[in-house]
Amino acid sequence: MKKREVQASVKDERLVVKRRNQMIKGAVTLFKEKGFHRTTTREIAKAAGFSIGTLYEYIRTKEDVLYLVCDSIYDEVHTRLQQDIDTKRGTLESLKLGIGNYFRVIDDLQDEVLVMYQEAKSLSKDALPYVLQKEIDMALLIADIINRCVENGELSLSPNEVKLLSHNIVVLGQMWAFRRWTIQKIYTLEEYIDIQVNLIFEGLRQGNQVSQATNIT
Repeated sequence: MKKREVQASVKDERLVVKRRNQMIKGAVTLFKEKGFHRTTTREIAKAAGFSIGTLYEYIRTKEDVLYLVCDSIYDEVHTRLQQDIDTKRGTLESLKLGIGNYFRVIDDLQDEVLVMYQEAKSLSKDALPYVLQKEIDMALLIADIINRCVENGELSLSPNEVKLLSHNIVVLGQMWAFRRWTIQKIYTLEEYIDIQVNLIFEGLRQGNQVSQATNIT
C-alpha cells in the first residue's frame, strides 16, 4: 500500500524529521489525556515547543499528526527488527531475540501504541486502511523470522500456523501497553519477556510432539 505523504513546506528533511518527532511526543501526551477531538493544533504546537505557525510548516491538519504517530510505531518496529542480523539466522534463539526486541519496542512506545488504538478511528477513510495495513505489516515482520526457522528445520509449522503465531506475538507485545495498569505492577519487562517467550516455546514444543505422533500413527 502506498505511503501517504504528509505535506511540509520546509525542504530540509532532517529538520522535518526533528520537528515531527517533537510534534509526535507532544501530541501523544495530549491525545492520551484529552483525546484526539478535544486536542487543538495550538495545544500540540505548544507541547512541541514552537508556534502554531511553525506547526503548519510541517503538517496541514491535526489528522496528519495522528497519522504520523501511527506511522512512527511501525517504522520503529521495522528498524529495530531489521537492524539485528541475528534475527535473520533462522534459529530458535533468533526467534527469541526477535520477540524480545519487539516487546522492548512496545515498551519504549507504549504511549504511542495506546493512542494509536484509541484514536485510529478518528483517521479519515483514506488514511485508516494504511494504518491498519501497518498493523498487518508488523505481524509480517514477526512471521518472516518464524518462517526462517521453518525453512531451517527448527520449527514444523504450516503457513496458517505461522501467520496466527505471528499475530499472537504482536498482541502479546501490545498487552504490555494495554494492560500496563496491572501487568507492570507484577512483572518487570524482562520477566514479562522471559515468561511469554517460555510459554510460546512450550506451546510450540507440545504442538511439534502432537504433529510427530500424528505422523507416526
